[in-house]
This record gives sequence, structure tokens and C-alpha cells, in this order.
Amino acid sequence: MVGAVQGAGVVVTGAGGGIGAALARRFAAAGGRVVVNDLDADKAKAVADEIGGIAVPGDASAIVAEAKDALGGVVDVYCANAGVGSGGSEAAAEEVWALAWDVNVMAHVRAAQALLPEWLERGSGRFVSTVSAAGLLTMIGAAPYSVTKHGAYAFAEWLSLTYRHRGVKVHAICPQGVRTDMLAATGSAGDLVLVPTAVEPEDVADALFKGIEEDRFLILPHPEVAGYYQARAADPDRWLTNMNHLQQKWEAAQ
Repeated sequence: MVGAVQGAGVVVTGAGGGIGAALARRFAAAGGRVVVNDLDADKAKAVADEIGGIAVPGDASAIVAEAKDALGGVVDVYCANAGVGSGGSEAAAEEVWALAWDVNVMAHVRAAQALLPEWLERGSGRFVSTVSAAGLLTMIGAAPYSVTKHGAYAFAEWLSLTYRHRGVKVHAICPQGVRTDMLAATGSAGDLVLVPTAVEPEDVADALFKGIEEDRFLILPHPEVAGYYQARAADPDRWLTNMNHLQQKWEAAQ
């Protein structure tokens, strides 16, 4: 795996902290030339300075060209990690839904639009999508997040099935709780569902590198998510009933 990353041009969005920073550190440790992106320029610079990378702050939807220039014209690995954990129900404001859709889905689409022509021409490229277990299952109290993470997973899946025979590798990372600022912002719903089994960001990076070594699309830092996903598909009504019991438990605790 280290040999595959050695010298590769790597971009990690949302890498000023949390999962993104852990991914940036891991790719740098494996010999990658890493662009660290974050909306917070100071955080991006701090991580870039730490790992010997290059800070390219700004909107994750629009940094591919600048990141490519910073890497000498070639992006080999793109980690679409930036995301927003928008909570709320169907009644969430239009602006909340629009932001979740733009960051959690369309930023991935725009990156793929910018990267794929060159990747397909040369027959290689790796797209890493940080999704969430919510993209396979759902998350109570967070309709915009759940819906758009389903969209992010669907897009990664579509990329993989469409281009894998042309040398494009795609990985979808779907963790449950990860000890980051985003987890802290989930409030009581996160405390109930995510905190008890939360892992460190470095565990997510470990899971990704193992998945890359094994050439797997679906990366599950929490292996038990596979069982939940199977149960959801095998008996949707039973799964929904169980999730509704969790919803009621959360409501009673408010």
C-alpha cells in the first residue's frame, strides 16, 4: 500500500481537523504529496505545515484546479471528505437543505467532473468519498444529513460501477460515530446513537488503508454496520419498527 501512495498527488477536502486531518496525515506518512483543503485557512495551513503538505483553503467544490496546480499538474487520489452534519426534520429551512445537498453531494459531483476526463484518459485514479453509516441506514433527528448522505453513497456507487473497468478506483467510507467536532454537534441524538461506539479519526484512516489494500469499495470502520445494512434490506418493516423505537426513546428523553 505504501508503494502505491509513494509520490502520489493526494487531495483531502475538509482536512483542517477530524477525519480529513487523519486521512491527510496517513497519506503523507505513506509518501503521498498531500494538498490539505479546508474552509478555515488557518486550520488547513496548520495541518499542511505539520505533514509537509500544501494548504489550499476554500470551498471544496471549487479547488480541484488549484490543487492540481499545487501538485504539479496531477491528482492521483481525491478524498471528498468535507461535509456538513445538518440536523432537523422535513421542516428544516430551504437553506439548510440546500447547503447539505451542495456540500454532501454536489461537491463530490463537481470534483468528479473535473477529475474524470484525465483519469479516464490515462486509465487510473482513485476517488475516496467520506459518506457515513447514515448513507446506508439513516440518522434520527437529521433528515437533511441522512438524505444527502444517501445521495453521496449513491454517487460513489455509480462512479464505481461505471468506471471500474477503466481503471478508476472508488471507495465509500461509512463510519458511525467518530470523535470529531461534528459528533459533538449532534447533541442528544448523537449521544444516544453514536457516542457509545464512537471511534477515533485515525481508526477511519486505518480502515480506509486496509480497504485500499483489499481493493474494496465499501469501507466500514464499524464492522457491525454490515449486519444492520443486511437487516434493513432483508426486512425493511422490521428494521423501520426498530428504528422507530429508537426515535421514541430519543423523543422521551428530550
